[in-house]
Order: sequence, then C-alpha cells, then structure tokens
Amino acid sequence: MHDVEIGIIGGSGLYEIAGLEDVKEVSVETPFGDPSDAYIVGMLEGRRVAFLARHGRGHRLMPTELNFRANIYGFKKLGVRSILSASAVGSLREDHKPMDFVLPDQFLDRTRQRVSTFFGEGLVAHISFADPVCSRLGDIVEKAAAAIDFPVKRGGTYVCMEGPAFSTRAESNLYRSWGMDLIGMTNLQEAKLAREAEICYVTIAMVTDYDCWHEEHDDVTVEMLIGYLQKNSENAKRLIRESIRLLPTEAECSCQSALQSALITDRKAIPASTLTKLNLIVGKYLN
Repeated sequence: MHDVEIGIIGGSGLYEIAGLEDVKEVSVETPFGDPSDAYIVGMLEGRRVAFLARHGRGHRLMPTELNFRANIYGFKKLGVRSILSASAVGSLREDHKPMDFVLPDQFLDRTRQRVSTFFGEGLVAHISFADPVCSRLGDIVEKAAAAIDFPVKRGGTYVCMEGPAFSTRAESNLYRSWGMDLIGMTNLQEAKLAREAEICYVTIAMVTDYDCWHEEHDDVTVEMLIGYLQKNSENAKRLIRESIRLLPTEAECSCQSALQSALITDRKAIPASTLTKLNLIVGKYLN
C-alpha cells in the first residue's frame, strides 16, 4: 500500500518519533475495525517506517480496549515486515532496575478478555509460538545498543496481565516465585498476531518500577511511571533509530513463513467470506 518496511509501536510515554521526514498521516481500514490511531508514515534513517501510538494520541485506550488485530493488520497492509515495539513494564527482579531496557524473549499470558488470533470463522491455524519474538530482530537491537553504548539486557519472560489496575502484592510475589522477569499489559497479543501475520516482532521493554513487591520502593503509580518514561523516551528513540539504521533491507527469516505449515483446515471447507477477509494474511498459501 505504501511500501513501508518497518513498524514502530509506541507505548505509554512514547507517542511520537522525532526526526521523521516526508511525513504523512495514513488512516488504514481493516476487516477487524479501526486501529488505535492513524499511522504516521515517513522516512527515518533512509527507511520508510510507520509509527503507531498504541493507546492512541492522548492515551485514550485501555490495554483491554486495544484492537490488537486491527493494529497488526494495518501494519501488514502498509507492507511492514518488522515491528519494533516499545513498552513500559514493571520489574519482577531486583537486578532489572527502573530506567533499564530489557529485550524479553518469552511471554506468559494472564489476560482473560483478549482476542489473540486472526483465525476462526471456518479457518483454523496453529502457529509455532515456542519462541515468540524474532531472535534476528533481537540481535539487531542488541547490536544497535552496543553501537550507541547504551546498555540493554537480553532475555527473560514478560508476564502479560489484563489490567488496567496494577498487580496485587499476592500476584506480584506469585510471578516472582515463578521466575518471571517483567510485567506489562500489551505485548503478548502483539507478538502472537505479528507471528500469524508473518511479521518479525521484538519488544523493547523500558522498566519504570518494581511493581509492588519491593519493600524498599514505593508501589507503582501513574505519576512514577510517566516520570521514568519521560526520562527514558529519548533513549528509546535513539535505540530505535540505530536499530533501523542497522536493519538489513532484505533478510530471510522463519517469522516470514510462519503460516506455511500452520493452516490445518481443508481448503474446500473454508467459507468464501473468510478467505476474502483473511486474503492479506493467507492469500499466498490458498490462492
């Protein structure tokens, strides 16, 4: 549609990307409804990118209200092959301190009210999700961090909770006893839908607080979260820009053929309306 290569999702505190050139605001229609906002499309480090404010400009949408399917489908429709997703998180470990950046490589789903798949309505697919983020993209972000001499930690598990309230102490301590690293409210659905859409995806997690488990630190508040995010947003933008500069223009990745052995429904049994609705996602395998 617009030959966009790279998608950027900005979470709490990251509502824009400075330095974009040739900027256009693009509204994308999807079979799943409206995305969180218009996509801001432009050139960054010589690459065409699309930025989406996850919660909408002005932070209007709760995590549970996000139309994850429309957001990811919109990126797919624009031509995006890689998504860098910046997200505020709480820390469940002493050594992940506020202001730290972490690249988690696993997710644990504790949500209850979310749709996490494009499929259904007569078409079933079972993607492989053992490794839910793109390791190739993670390598690039890690190299970008080293290039700008900015420390990031690689690995760990992100607990995705429903929200919008923060954790109880019992929940926070339970997740710690399970060996979890980070807690947030949005990235599991993004990762799962990106994999179904055959888009490479990585989470850049910005630690803002110690959730509520740490006796020597105040319980998390919105004021605390925003304060750390404002300090961290410039670092996030630097890291994203350098990652985009290092991202190869052409790279084969298993993420980009995730549906090749995932579609299980007999072609003749799939309703025509479903084929039409999901043609952008499955067309190359079923047409």
